Amino acid sequence: MTSAQEIMTQEVITVQEDTPVSEVARLLTEKRISGLPVLNQAKELVGIVCESDIIDQSKKLHLPTVINLMGYLVFLESGKILEKELKKMMGLVARDIMSSPVETIAPETPVEAIAALMVEQRIHSIPVLEGNTLVGIIGKKDIVRSLAR
Repeated sequence: MTSAQEIMTQEVITVQEDTPVSEVARLLTEKRISGLPVLNQAKELVGIVCESDIIDQSKKLHLPTVINLMGYLVFLESGKILEKELKKMMGLVARDIMSSPVETIAPETPVEAIAALMVEQRIHSIPVLEGNTLVGIIGKKDIVRSLAR
């Protein structure tokens, strides 16, 4: 049974929390990768920025649905969702647009379990941690490459 450590990319390209979004976009494009782990000052994994996080900045703002009930405005959606969307759309650094908490796996995780996690959670890149140390990353291309062998 093939495991994460056999197919993961070991030389992981990462960014810091304060890396500008423009630099994140440049790295994703130039390196032809779909996700970048975000590390804090202590080199701990705190989030991940994917292509979809960059694309979110370009979308139209979805205003929450409101109904007027006897003179009172009732919001049918949480204000937290609007706040999160605004923060991502106006984000200037990786911390503002990253997804957190991050789904992670261990080096011994079987490829079948990784594939299932990616499909169920709609994840494009999964960091591989050994304890608290980032030792690799697996993208969808790595899964496809392992199946082609």
